[in-house]
Amino acid sequence: MEFVDDQPMLRMTWTDPITGKNGFLVIHNIVGGFATGGTRMRAGCTLSEVEGLAYGMSLKTTVFDLPAGGAKGGIDCDPKDPEAPGVLRRFLSAMRPWLNTHWVTAEDLGMPQEVIDEAFDDLGMDQSYHAAIAGSSKPARTLRRVRAGLSSAVPGGQLLGEVIGGYGVAQSCLGVAQKWGNEPDRTTVAVQGVGTMGGAAAWYLHEAGMRVVAIADAAGTLADPQGLDIPTLLEARDAYGEIDRSRVSESVQQLPREAVLFVPVDILVPAAVSYAITQHNVGAVAARLVVEAANMATTPEAEVELAGRGVPVIPDFVANAGAAAWAWWLLTGKVGDDPQDSFALLHGEMRSKVAELIDAWDDDRIAPRATAMKLAHARKQYYATEIVSRRRAVAS
Repeated sequence: MEFVDDQPMLRMTWTDPITGKNGFLVIHNIVGGFATGGTRMRAGCTLSEVEGLAYGMSLKTTVFDLPAGGAKGGIDCDPKDPEAPGVLRRFLSAMRPWLNTHWVTAEDLGMPQEVIDEAFDDLGMDQSYHAAIAGSSKPARTLRRVRAGLSSAVPGGQLLGEVIGGYGVAQSCLGVAQKWGNEPDRTTVAVQGVGTMGGAAAWYLHEAGMRVVAIADAAGTLADPQGLDIPTLLEARDAYGEIDRSRVSESVQQLPREAVLFVPVDILVPAAVSYAITQHNVGAVAARLVVEAANMATTPEAEVELAGRGVPVIPDFVANAGAAAWAWWLLTGKVGDDPQDSFALLHGEMRSKVAELIDAWDDDRIAPRATAMKLAHARKQYYATEIVSRRRAVAS
């Protein structure tokens, strides 16, 4: 495995010939012939943002021992724009040399998996994991397994592929609560975002007995200190992940969107946008723990301030790595279409990694990010040593 540093091997900017909108691809590193990372779409997306996300993917694949490097795609376009579907297809068509052979992409902010899969199908590539499927020993069988896994039904009327990332985030939260001796029913949570990641995280935290007292979408924050009826709220979401306010109980407070970050809770889960917690608003954050479900949810300066106040941050490249890890377990046949197998494997992997991070924090006040980076570098060193050993064995 190659070393993961902070310099990507490829940065690419594409301009749509019809709308003039820009798209970006960053390949941070390639491992085993592949680089993996989702494609996001949002107005204001930048090359710098995509570069940071690709680096985070490199860390995820290293920490979770996945057979791929890190990459990311991004499109500067509002997903609600009528032009968005065409922009997406033209971007993917332009990136096809990479998508055919090296870049394995998936859903991300503003880009549901079914939308990106439809675009791949239109382009004759079947599914967004196309490069890894085509490169497998039995592509047809791998494609069937991937489709079956993604479409496996789980409780709550969702599909496994839609909830697995949020399930991993929930396990991060539950793992810390367990280490701290907090019973779920006495633990309060605030979740920023009710999309694929935030919605599923809220669902599984609610199912585990935690009190989700605040949740936010693009329209604002909904709060109830007694705990929100998460299943009902999630059922009231529209296609863009916004909750229909006409279906919200009158007992629920409706607050400004950013208010979710400042509710006094045990656990805050920013699961919507990058840079949600910054040096400008961190002083109002009143949680005991932050679990990053969104990529780059906390700026470095804000994270330092939180640590100084005794608030640890479980970094994104651990907390929200469940979807990426599961995708590669599915691709390689480590799991199939039985949701319980996937949940059991992710439960064990996430709980063990989070326990290591929190132990270092509780014992020596080492920031979870520092411990996670140490894990990544140790794994890189291990693989580098293995490669040297194998080369020497071949030479002898």
